Amino acid sequence: MSDRRNYVKYTFVKVQPAWRRLPGEERARHKAEFASACNAFAEERYLRAYSLVGTRGDADLMIRAVSPTLDPIHELHVLLNQTGLMAWAEIPYSYLAMTKESAYADEPRPLAPRPGSDSSYLIVYPMWKRRDWYLLPAEERMRIMRGHIETARRYPTIETNTAYSFGLDDQEFVVAFDTDDPSQFLDLVHELRETESSSYTQSETPIFTCVSCSVERALNALDGSAVPAAVRS
Repeated sequence: MSDRRNYVKYTFVKVQPAWRRLPGEERARHKAEFASACNAFAEERYLRAYSLVGTRGDADLMIRAVSPTLDPIHELHVLLNQTGLMAWAEIPYSYLAMTKESAYADEPRPLAPRPGSDSSYLIVYPMWKRRDWYLLPAEERMRIMRGHIETARRYPTIETNTAYSFGLDDQEFVVAFDTDDPSQFLDLVHELRETESSSYTQSETPIFTCVSCSVERALNALDGSAVPAAVRS
Protein backbone atom coordinates (compact mmCIF):
# COMPACT_ATOMS: atom_id res chain seq x y z
CA MET A 1 0.00 0.00 0.00
CA SER A 2 1.37 3.42 -0.94
CA ASP A 3 2.02 6.34 1.39
CA ARG A 4 -1.01 8.23 0.10
CA ARG A 5 -3.72 9.14 2.60
CA ASN A 6 -5.95 6.23 3.57
CA TYR A 7 -9.42 5.76 4.98
CA VAL A 8 -9.52 3.74 8.19
CA LYS A 9 -12.69 1.97 9.35
CA TYR A 10 -13.10 0.43 12.79
CA THR A 11 -16.14 -1.85 12.95
CA PHE A 12 -17.15 -3.43 16.26
CA VAL A 13 -19.49 -6.43 16.16
CA LYS A 14 -21.65 -7.84 18.97
CA VAL A 15 -23.21 -11.28 18.44
CA GLN A 16 -26.58 -12.12 19.97
CA PRO A 17 -26.38 -14.88 22.65
CA ALA A 18 -29.03 -16.88 20.73
CA TRP A 19 -26.52 -17.37 17.89
CA ARG A 20 -24.42 -19.59 20.14
CA ARG A 21 -27.36 -21.96 20.52
CA LEU A 22 -27.55 -22.63 16.77
CA PRO A 23 -26.25 -25.99 15.51
CA GLY A 24 -22.47 -26.10 15.18
CA GLU A 25 -22.60 -26.66 11.43
CA GLU A 26 -24.70 -23.54 10.95
CA ARG A 27 -22.40 -21.43 13.09
CA ALA A 28 -19.38 -22.73 11.17
CA ARG A 29 -21.01 -21.74 7.87
CA HIS A 30 -21.75 -18.23 9.18
CA LYS A 31 -18.16 -17.79 10.32
CA ALA A 32 -16.78 -19.07 7.01
CA GLU A 33 -18.90 -16.55 5.08
CA PHE A 34 -17.71 -13.68 7.28
CA ALA A 35 -14.05 -14.75 7.01
CA SER A 36 -14.32 -15.09 3.24
CA ALA A 37 -15.52 -11.48 2.87
CA CYS A 38 -12.70 -10.22 5.10
CA ASN A 39 -10.00 -12.24 3.38
CA ALA A 40 -11.16 -11.14 -0.08
CA PHE A 41 -10.82 -7.48 0.98
CA ALA A 42 -7.38 -8.18 2.47
CA GLU A 43 -6.00 -9.62 -0.78
CA GLU A 44 -5.30 -6.12 -2.10
CA ARG A 45 -5.82 -3.98 1.00
CA TYR A 46 -5.08 -3.89 4.71
CA LEU A 47 -7.43 -5.67 7.10
CA ARG A 48 -6.82 -6.83 10.65
CA ALA A 49 -9.13 -8.65 13.05
CA TYR A 50 -9.24 -8.39 16.83
CA SER A 51 -11.13 -10.21 19.55
CA LEU A 52 -12.77 -8.32 22.41
CA VAL A 53 -14.05 -11.43 24.15
CA GLY A 54 -13.09 -10.93 27.78
CA THR A 55 -12.11 -7.25 27.42
CA ARG A 56 -15.52 -5.65 26.65
CA GLY A 57 -19.08 -6.69 27.34
CA ASP A 58 -20.66 -4.71 24.50
CA ALA A 59 -18.50 -5.89 21.57
CA ASP A 60 -17.08 -9.27 20.62
CA LEU A 61 -14.79 -8.56 17.68
CA MET A 62 -13.41 -5.65 15.70
CA ILE A 63 -12.41 -5.37 12.06
CA ARG A 64 -9.92 -2.63 11.08
CA ALA A 65 -10.07 -2.03 7.33
CA VAL A 66 -7.83 0.44 5.48
CA SER A 67 -8.10 1.59 1.87
CA PRO A 68 -6.97 4.58 -0.23
CA THR A 69 -10.58 4.98 -1.41
CA LEU A 70 -13.87 4.65 0.42
CA ASP A 71 -15.75 2.40 -2.03
CA PRO A 72 -13.94 -0.86 -1.12
CA ILE A 73 -14.75 -0.30 2.56
CA HIS A 74 -18.40 0.21 1.63
CA GLU A 75 -18.37 -2.95 -0.49
CA LEU A 76 -16.74 -4.96 2.33
CA HIS A 77 -19.53 -4.05 4.71
CA VAL A 78 -22.19 -4.84 2.12
CA LEU A 79 -20.69 -8.33 1.83
CA LEU A 80 -20.45 -8.70 5.61
CA ASN A 81 -24.14 -7.82 5.90
CA GLN A 82 -24.93 -10.67 3.52
CA THR A 83 -23.34 -13.25 5.82
CA GLY A 84 -25.38 -15.43 8.13
CA LEU A 85 -23.44 -14.15 11.13
CA MET A 86 -24.62 -10.55 10.71
CA ALA A 87 -28.25 -11.73 10.80
CA TRP A 88 -27.50 -12.55 14.44
CA ALA A 89 -25.31 -9.56 15.24
CA GLU A 90 -25.26 -5.79 15.55
CA ILE A 91 -22.62 -3.06 15.22
CA PRO A 92 -22.63 -1.14 18.53
CA TYR A 93 -19.67 1.05 17.53
CA SER A 94 -18.33 2.16 14.18
CA TYR A 95 -15.69 4.79 13.44
CA LEU A 96 -14.53 6.22 10.12
CA ALA A 97 -11.36 8.29 9.84
CA MET A 98 -8.51 9.15 7.47
CA THR A 99 -4.76 9.36 7.85
CA LYS A 100 -3.01 12.67 7.30
CA GLU A 101 0.25 14.30 8.28
CA SER A 102 0.42 15.55 11.86
CA ALA A 103 0.79 19.28 12.45
CA TYR A 104 2.76 18.61 15.65
CA ALA A 105 5.13 15.70 15.07
CA ASP A 106 8.69 16.72 14.20
CA GLU A 107 9.27 13.55 12.20
CA PRO A 108 7.22 12.19 9.28
CA ARG A 109 4.62 9.57 10.08
CA PRO A 110 3.57 6.99 7.48
CA LEU A 111 0.12 7.50 5.98
CA ALA A 112 -0.24 3.80 5.22
CA PRO A 113 -0.44 0.99 7.80
CA ARG A 114 2.77 -0.64 8.98
CA PRO A 115 1.99 -4.38 8.63
CA GLY A 116 5.25 -5.42 10.25
CA SER A 117 4.55 -3.43 13.41
CA ASP A 118 1.38 -5.23 14.50
CA SER A 119 1.52 -6.01 18.20
CA SER A 120 -0.41 -8.38 20.44
CA TYR A 121 -2.94 -5.70 21.40
CA LEU A 122 -4.53 -2.66 19.81
CA ILE A 123 -6.12 -0.10 22.13
CA VAL A 124 -8.60 2.14 20.30
CA TYR A 125 -10.74 5.12 21.22
CA PRO A 126 -12.53 8.05 19.57
CA MET A 127 -11.43 11.50 20.73
CA TRP A 128 -12.75 15.04 20.80
CA LYS A 129 -10.81 18.20 21.73
CA ARG A 130 -12.46 21.13 23.50
CA ARG A 131 -13.41 23.97 21.14
CA ASP A 132 -11.14 26.45 22.92
CA TRP A 133 -8.19 24.30 21.85
CA TYR A 134 -8.71 25.44 18.28
CA LEU A 135 -8.82 29.08 19.38
CA LEU A 136 -5.28 28.94 20.76
CA PRO A 137 -2.50 30.40 18.57
CA ALA A 138 -0.74 27.76 16.50
CA GLU A 139 2.56 28.25 18.34
CA GLU A 140 0.82 27.75 21.70
CA ARG A 141 -0.77 24.50 20.54
CA MET A 142 2.64 23.38 19.27
CA ARG A 143 4.23 24.11 22.65
CA ILE A 144 1.55 22.15 24.50
CA MET A 145 1.73 19.19 22.13
CA ARG A 146 5.51 19.01 22.41
CA GLY A 147 5.07 18.24 26.11
CA HIS A 148 2.48 15.59 25.25
CA ILE A 149 4.78 14.01 22.66
CA GLU A 150 7.77 14.01 25.03
CA THR A 151 5.73 12.06 27.58
CA ALA A 152 4.70 9.51 24.95
CA ARG A 153 8.31 9.04 23.86
CA ARG A 154 9.15 7.67 27.29
CA TYR A 155 7.21 4.58 26.20
CA PRO A 156 9.01 3.57 22.98
CA THR A 157 7.35 0.14 22.80
CA ILE A 158 3.93 1.77 22.27
CA GLU A 159 3.18 2.89 18.72
CA THR A 160 0.56 5.56 18.08
CA ASN A 161 -1.73 5.54 15.04
CA THR A 162 -3.83 8.71 14.77
CA ALA A 163 -6.52 9.12 12.12
CA TYR A 164 -8.70 12.17 11.54
CA SER A 165 -12.49 12.24 11.30
CA PHE A 166 -13.34 15.93 10.83
CA GLY A 167 -16.43 16.02 8.61
CA LEU A 168 -16.36 12.25 8.06
CA ASP A 169 -17.82 11.00 11.36
CA ASP A 170 -19.00 12.27 14.73
CA GLN A 171 -15.62 12.15 16.49
CA GLU A 172 -12.63 14.35 15.60
CA PHE A 173 -9.96 11.65 15.84
CA VAL A 174 -9.63 7.91 16.21
CA VAL A 175 -6.48 7.02 18.13
CA ALA A 176 -5.08 3.49 18.15
CA PHE A 177 -2.05 2.21 20.06
CA ASP A 178 -0.08 -0.93 19.21
CA THR A 179 1.39 -2.58 22.30
CA ASP A 180 2.52 -5.95 23.57
CA ASP A 181 1.92 -4.91 27.18
CA PRO A 182 -1.35 -3.17 28.11
CA SER A 183 0.06 -2.33 31.54
CA GLN A 184 2.57 -0.03 29.83
CA PHE A 185 -0.30 1.75 28.12
CA LEU A 186 -2.06 2.16 31.46
CA ASP A 187 1.07 3.86 32.83
CA LEU A 188 1.36 6.09 29.76
CA VAL A 189 -2.23 7.28 29.99
CA HIS A 190 -1.83 7.88 33.72
CA GLU A 191 1.14 10.16 32.98
CA LEU A 192 -0.67 11.93 30.15
CA ARG A 193 -3.48 12.89 32.53
CA GLU A 194 -1.00 15.25 34.20
CA THR A 195 0.04 17.02 31.00
CA GLU A 196 -1.29 20.41 29.94
CA SER A 197 -2.72 18.92 26.75
CA SER A 198 -5.04 16.69 28.78
CA SER A 199 -6.97 19.73 30.02
CA TYR A 200 -8.06 20.40 26.44
CA THR A 201 -9.54 16.92 25.92
CA GLN A 202 -13.32 16.88 25.81
CA SER A 203 -13.85 13.12 25.53
CA GLU A 204 -11.87 9.96 24.76
CA THR A 205 -14.30 7.15 25.47
CA PRO A 206 -15.27 4.41 24.93
CA ILE A 207 -11.88 2.72 25.09
CA PHE A 208 -11.41 -0.73 23.54
CA THR A 209 -8.63 -3.17 24.43
CA CYS A 210 -8.46 -5.46 21.39
CA VAL A 211 -6.59 -8.76 21.15
CA SER A 212 -4.85 -9.14 17.79
CA CYS A 213 -5.57 -12.41 15.98
CA SER A 214 -6.56 -13.87 12.63
CA VAL A 215 -10.08 -13.38 11.36
CA GLU A 216 -10.72 -17.07 11.92
CA ARG A 217 -9.43 -16.98 15.50
CA ALA A 218 -11.56 -13.92 16.31
CA LEU A 219 -14.63 -15.67 14.89
CA ASN A 220 -13.94 -18.92 16.74
CA ALA A 221 -13.71 -16.98 20.00
CA LEU A 222 -17.36 -15.99 19.55
CA ASP A 223 -18.58 -19.47 20.46
CA GLY A 224 -15.49 -20.92 22.11
CA SER A 225 -14.43 -23.04 19.15
CA ALA A 226 -10.84 -21.89 19.54
CA VAL A 227 -10.61 -22.79 23.23
CA PRO A 228 -8.71 -26.10 23.78
CA ALA A 229 -10.70 -28.89 25.40
CA ALA A 230 -8.28 -28.95 28.34
CA VAL A 231 -9.23 -25.36 29.16
CA ARG A 232 -12.98 -26.10 28.93
CA SER A 233 -12.82 -28.98 31.39
